Amino acid sequence: MTGRVVVIGVGNPLRGDDGAGPAVVEALRGRVPDDTVLAISDGEPGRMLELWRGADTAVVVEALRTRPPRPGALHTLTGTEAAGRARGTASTHALGLGECLALAEALDLLPRKVVVHAVEVVHVELGTGLSEPVRSALPELIERASASVRQAREGNDPRRTSGGAPRP
Repeated sequence: MTGRVVVIGVGNPLRGDDGAGPAVVEALRGRVPDDTVLAISDGEPGRMLELWRGADTAVVVEALRTRPPRPGALHTLTGTEAAGRARGTASTHALGLGECLALAEALDLLPRKVVVHAVEVVHVELGTGLSEPVRSALPELIERASASVRQAREGNDPRRTSGGAPRP
């Protein structure tokens, strides 16, 4: 185990609510340990695989469209759950996260732990700025991503026992 933690904000800030993932990554700067890798990705699977190569934990923050839509609703999923929810949901990118996770598993490039934090979006058309429902959900989305980094760090701390209590 390397203890490497990567947070990937998937999206494009020039496409409205699709900028939620990158906004979370920017908000985490200075809030997470300095050795946490903070990256923004357009969601292309090859680039995603490279970003989390060698990581023990990948935290992915993503915009999500569902039917019926519930703008601003938050979801926290394991990698397995995210891959399994591909039906009935749609990534805002050409290939969804589910396909990326399946490819990573097939190539044995999947981090030990994958956590996906997603916010349901209103619009992803060209234009900057988040919609009100997504903007309102952003503080909780940031907190969820930050908590995932903390949990990953605690799990990788060699001073902790298997019961979770720190060793002196």
